[in-house]
Order: sequence, then C-alpha cells, then structure tokens
Amino acid sequence: MTAMKPFNIVLVEPEIPPNTGNIARLCAATGSILHLVGELGFSLDDRYLKRAGLDYWEHVAMRCWPDLQTLREASPDGRFFYLSTKASRSYLDVCYQSGDYLVFGKETKGLPEELIRANPDNAVTIPMPGHEAVRSLNLSTSAGIVLYEALRQTGRMC
Repeated sequence: MTAMKPFNIVLVEPEIPPNTGNIARLCAATGSILHLVGELGFSLDDRYLKRAGLDYWEHVAMRCWPDLQTLREASPDGRFFYLSTKASRSYLDVCYQSGDYLVFGKETKGLPEELIRANPDNAVTIPMPGHEAVRSLNLSTSAGIVLYEALRQTGRMC
C-alpha cells in the first residue's frame, strides 16, 4: 500500500502574520505542506507569525517560491485549485485527491482575476449564504474549511 501524498496549502503574497502562523499550525496538524509564494507582507522571523504557530514550527513542512509559475513548473502533475470569492463553483463540488494544491491569495485582494479567468474549471469558492455585505472569510478560516473537506473526501478523517 502506498502512502498518501500530503495536501499542499499555497499562500500567494500573504500579508498578515497571524493568518500565516495559524495556517502553518493547520499544516503541522494535518501533515500538509505550506507553500509561501512571492513577496510576503512580513518577515518569517516576525514574532506574531511565530506566536500564531506556537511551538509547532519544527513540524511544519514549509517551502518558499518566488512566484506561482515556478511552483507550478516544479509540480507539473499537480492539481491546482484556486480559491476566490470571484469563482462560481463551490469547493464542495470538487473531488479532491491526495497531493492537491489549494491556492489562496493575499488577504486584501485575493488571487488575480486573470488567474481565475484562465482556470475556470479549477477556480472554486466557499459559499457565504449569510449577509451580502460580507465580502470574504478570514484566510486561515478558509484554508481550514477547504483542507478539512479534502481530508474528509480522501478518508483521512476516520
């Protein structure tokens, strides 16, 4: 029996250290790989980043990439799903597979619209049936929602 590949959480130009720290802890807890892409809005030595990740940093598999294209080229067989409020397909309509890449944009702007338009079959959203004035969910909340659905679908929640 072959081991299942870990899921990949990709943060493109994250800006808020505690969000990235919380997602790092999520990755440590689930055995997922954290990919940080592009220019970060903070230093990896930031005390708020470290505090949010608590003492789990030694358990975080983290990789840094200069841009999304370089990551994609390094993972030519990878399935990339782009999370965006601009997408119309629900994250619940995806059949996730071990090793998938779940890509999230920066907190203030999300992923570039041209990236979403260029990948319509792989652009997904988290439905928000509540108040229409809420534009988006918190980044670390969104990562947890989608990752745990992927883990559930692949049988890792048993």
